[in-house]
Amino acid sequence: MKKLLAVLLTLTMVAGAAVGCGSKSEEPAKSEPAQNEDASAQAPADADTSAPAADGEEPYIAMIALGFSHQFWQAVKSGADQAAADLGVKITFEGPEQETMVDKQVDMLKTALGNNPSAVCMAAIDNEAVAGILQEAKGKGIKVVGFDAGVGEAESEAKCSTDSLAAGALAAEHAAELLGGKGKIGIVGHSQTVVDAVERVVGFKDKIAADYPDIEIVDEQYGEGDHLKSAEVAKSMMQANPDIQLIYTSNEGACVGAYNGLKEANKLKDVKLVGFDSSAAMKEAIKSGEIAGAITQDPVGMGYKTIETAVKLMNGESVESFIDTGCYWYDASNMDDPKIAPLLYD
Repeated sequence: MKKLLAVLLTLTMVAGAAVGCGSKSEEPAKSEPAQNEDASAQAPADADTSAPAADGEEPYIAMIALGFSHQFWQAVKSGADQAAADLGVKITFEGPEQETMVDKQVDMLKTALGNNPSAVCMAAIDNEAVAGILQEAKGKGIKVVGFDAGVGEAESEAKCSTDSLAAGALAAEHAAELLGGKGKIGIVGHSQTVVDAVERVVGFKDKIAADYPDIEIVDEQYGEGDHLKSAEVAKSMMQANPDIQLIYTSNEGACVGAYNGLKEANKLKDVKLVGFDSSAAMKEAIKSGEIAGAITQDPVGMGYKTIETAVKLMNGESVESFIDTGCYWYDASNMDDPKIAPLLYD
């Protein structure tokens, strides 16, 4: 009898243990949000990343800018971060220290693609340097969105940017107004390869040529957006053309550099300066009247619309090929306006 009771007790314990294991396996598994590094380690290199993310995972979008440290890019990043939070995606945002570092930006793109993103958003320093890489990514189902300078049309499905031709034209209108419709202008640009940089100058020149026959553009030089180089460009420009009455600059670096050059040459009272973008130095000089005014973009809106567009493409929605993120003229008279002030970054 004791042996029989022992056997029965043993069988009962085994059955109870089996029921316990079964109940544990039926509980839903709890998964932590997937990190970018984990996703890249688990997915094959040629994975079709256009497929919907697994339940509990956020789709990953890689965003690569022309630069990173400048406040403009930080403002773009803040808009992108907000869109990511609103739309339930995970993003990375990076860019090289200098907006001339083509090789470093290419390496950043390759690394980002190694993490198998659902979409890549990029402002390319050199379109040709990334064209083949992005075309290969598109072939794997990765969505490609250009922002700011963008990428080649063949490589992207949409571009979210300031209409740089229109922005250059807007600057020309105000420059012409400052000159009373006649005079001589010099241009200090920042790049002859970055698409939006080129268009800011082309838009300006085309508007002057079309509508202001008594205004002459007498010199055009480039300082790579570097303060020191742009200062030297402005000084040499004035030495060669002392009758220049206004200088148009195509970005913050060119503007602050030209401002410094004019100041060193004691020409600030003689030459009007029209800028592009903003910074603490530009805002202070515009308030004081030493810089006549500038064109500002909407970097926060640009970042937001870029991520929003990428998500729409990932969801199979149609989007416009070009999404204009807007531009505005600001000077001492309107820079504190509630519609303008939030767009002026330091």
